Amino acid sequence: MVSQASPRSGGRPVAKESLTFLTIGHSTRSLEEFIDLLRHHRVRLLVDVRTVPASRRMPHFSKAALERSLAADGISYRHMPELGGLRKPRPDSINLGWRNISFRGYADYMQTDQFWEGIGRLLELDSPVIMCAEAVPWRCHRSLIADALTLRGIEVRHITGISEPSAHAMTPFARAHEGRISYPAPDTLGL
Repeated sequence: MVSQASPRSGGRPVAKESLTFLTIGHSTRSLEEFIDLLRHHRVRLLVDVRTVPASRRMPHFSKAALERSLAADGISYRHMPELGGLRKPRPDSINLGWRNISFRGYADYMQTDQFWEGIGRLLELDSPVIMCAEAVPWRCHRSLIADALTLRGIEVRHITGISEPSAHAMTPFARAHEGRISYPAPDTLGL
């Protein structure tokens, strides 16, 4: 059994079967390559965490096209914009460890109840695979989602190809406090 904290329980552990979540980025793959990769990793439910589920350069990754294509292959699709990126940093951000403004904005969003409620809904799904656009997780906000899941006692692994998915490593400067996660500047960490 793994303990996981429920956003509705104020971050207190809730017993649940051991879970492993996978993540994937669609990148510039063809639809056929992407679906082959999903099949290879036995994906049954793809959860899209793009705020805007569309791609001008890759129209086959738009929400409607992806839903149709995946359904034809027996894979369910769910869009969860509440976990989407493209968040602006707060002027009073506590997440100054992130130099990347996009990641800082997402880390600020992670301080909200809306984010943790989204994590709660994600945890209710059966074996979801989290998808965004970036090929590598360290260039995508799904790595911050993976940090939040790791904090909850969930194992997270990243699909980057047909090889075994790599284990997620918590962001080194991440800090947990009262069931939430932040990314303070290194000079405030007391190292």
